[in-house]
Amino acid sequence: MAGHAGGVHIVGTAGHVDHGKSTLVRALTGTDPDRLAEEKARGLTIDLGFAFCTLPSGRQVSFVDVPGHIRFVKNMLAGVGAVDASLFVVAAPEGWKPQSAEHLAILDLLGISHGVVVLSQIGLVDDELAELARLDVAEHVEGTFLEHAPVVATDAIDGTGLDELQGALDDLCAATPTAADRDRPRLWIDRSFAATGAGRIVTGTLAGGSVAAGDELLTAPGGHPARVRAIQTQGAAVERIGPGHRVALNLTGVDADDLGRGIALVRGDQWHHTRSIDVDLTVLSTLGSDVTRRGAYALYLGSGEWPVRLRVLGPERIGPGQTGYARLHLPVALPLVMGDRFVLRDFGRGQTVGGGTVLDPDPQLRASVAKPDARLERMIAERGWVEAAQLERLTGERSEPVLGDWVAPPELAEALVDDLRDQIERAGPLGLDLAALDERQRLAMDTLDGVVIETGRARRADAADVLADHPVIAELAASPFSPPAVSGVTQRELLALQARGDLVHADGIWFAASAVEAAAVRIAGLLGAQPDGVTVAEIREELGTTRKYALPLVGHLDRTGVTRRRGDLRIAGPRLPAVSDGRGP
Repeated sequence: MAGHAGGVHIVGTAGHVDHGKSTLVRALTGTDPDRLAEEKARGLTIDLGFAFCTLPSGRQVSFVDVPGHIRFVKNMLAGVGAVDASLFVVAAPEGWKPQSAEHLAILDLLGISHGVVVLSQIGLVDDELAELARLDVAEHVEGTFLEHAPVVATDAIDGTGLDELQGALDDLCAATPTAADRDRPRLWIDRSFAATGAGRIVTGTLAGGSVAAGDELLTAPGGHPARVRAIQTQGAAVERIGPGHRVALNLTGVDADDLGRGIALVRGDQWHHTRSIDVDLTVLSTLGSDVTRRGAYALYLGSGEWPVRLRVLGPERIGPGQTGYARLHLPVALPLVMGDRFVLRDFGRGQTVGGGTVLDPDPQLRASVAKPDARLERMIAERGWVEAAQLERLTGERSEPVLGDWVAPPELAEALVDDLRDQIERAGPLGLDLAALDERQRLAMDTLDGVVIETGRARRADAADVLADHPVIAELAASPFSPPAVSGVTQRELLALQARGDLVHADGIWFAASAVEAAAVRIAGLLGAQPDGVTVAEIREELGTTRKYALPLVGHLDRTGVTRRRGDLRIAGPRLPAVSDGRGP
């Protein structure tokens, strides 16, 4: 099987303990999601379970079955972070329970917006109690994403309502978008185990991009390389898998200790790994106290749980039912991006505090002045110039560069251009030396109208070229091999003439470039007659000059490959000109 197309929806169960979530999944899929011996013995879901089925329409659904017991909320959180929709289960005989409320609050905080409500165990109540249970559920889901969700009464034992539930799931999948492929895969591991003869297997819900057999991924945190040897999804082997699928990856080259729940697998160059994030935080209205920096908080994001330090931004506290901003400090660096959803719990009190969205995975401003939001313009403004690739790591979105590979606020780009024009104006007729500019300035220089760039210098196009036919060139060329000391010429002019190729500087002596070319031709003539080499004295005599000038000139010819030194002799170098008559000008 070469690949696996999109269209699979990940549906997570939710609801109070003993309300029949696992039984319902088993009735829909034929697979028992309770895989642990302890779970089967106690009839209680302790950890995440997984199953899949094909609906009558042909749509495929993967179920993530989560525990309902309050002691296993962290396991529930590990499973719902990557689901598309919820199958929310309330038992008709018992009605709404505290864990029902907490699960619904968690789903709301994670931004899940599609779901079906199942009134389970309907065969155990009469019509009147069933209607009371339905009204009870309607009251509790009012104002949440489940307010207008279909409510399906079922009995998984005798099959009552299962056909209707499959139809509701079909409608749910039709209305729920599948995962987008941004070519930035990230898999939060929710299970890791050894398989006989296969090595290490990890499972999770793939998001953001595709993974293929043979891909090299990195663990995060940790940064340990892992190669994908094989891939399975829904019990079938595939060579490549897209986002939005439950997958099992067979990994090689990585130790078991470096894999586990809460570890992410990513491409190493695509993600910003951070230990500090700015977030918006919505506090549950049912919380009995304000959120301040004094709590013992745990962050639930992806499939992981981490203790975090919290700093409220702006005021000192966020009250129940309010939304504020906070900075969270993590114990390890995670691959996070703007828009990631999270849940915050107080593990001292064992209660869900609230949740929200990552607004900045790499805060630039001090906490005392930071005012985060989800605007790309704010991200750019706080950074000034930022490489487009880095901005994509932070936001998950590709931004159009304004200059080369750089993104910047418009006013900053305009200021850069204005400053370059000022520098060119101040540089005068000689022009601005481009070697003194940084990368962005050089890129901006190429965009300027009315500017001429020659030999590494930029000047206004309407400015006269003061270096053309400069008198010092003729003065030095008049005595080519014994040039006079230059005077009345600024160092900037000399360097500019050197950059243009009109003058050559050798050990403190300035030569006309034509003189150096002529000397090379004359030496080529000598070597034509004496291919084993000539002495400096013979070169000096040929040029009719003194050692004061001959030594710097020969040294320059050695450095530029015209000649090569062999003991006391000079022999032909790779750039020696060809001369037929043995004599130059």
